[in-house]
Amino acid sequence: MADEIQDEESAAPAAAMTPLHPNHIWVLAIRAGLFASLLVIAAFAADLGPLRRTPIPPLVLPLVVLALGLLATLVLPRRRYRRWGYKEGEDELEIRRGMVMRVRTIVPFGRVQHIDVAQGPIQRPFGLATLILHTAGTQGAAVPLPGLDHSAAEAMRDRIRAKIRQDLV
Repeated sequence: MADEIQDEESAAPAAAMTPLHPNHIWVLAIRAGLFASLLVIAAFAADLGPLRRTPIPPLVLPLVVLALGLLATLVLPRRRYRRWGYKEGEDELEIRRGMVMRVRTIVPFGRVQHIDVAQGPIQRPFGLATLILHTAGTQGAAVPLPGLDHSAAEAMRDRIRAKIRQDLV
């Protein structure tokens, strides 16, 4: 019975969450591919050097790393994308993320000190940006929300800023 309640609780709020822009899958895939490429290069270097003194056959390690890298590039980005969502409320922003470790962050607008809209070199060609809410405090003081359309991120920044100003008056 507790499992049923937990499943219902996790399904209901997740359905109300706004998904990230679909192009964010490409950003995640490119990042994973770049990281996997570095690991494959390192595996080839290890295969040519230190691994030659071991009984491991040549090219086994690089091929295993390549297979895992392809898996991480082709499968994981879609799964990670599905685990992100956000909901903009009247006085707070709720962000959910995580595949293994699920994280739910609620940022009250009254705690926001400033807001950034950042756009990295991989996001820029896809027209995406990351909204970053900087709050008072030390732990979790910068709360990023990646995968937003650039104009939507700027509009959200302006709405949040207007709500903060309205609360100050």
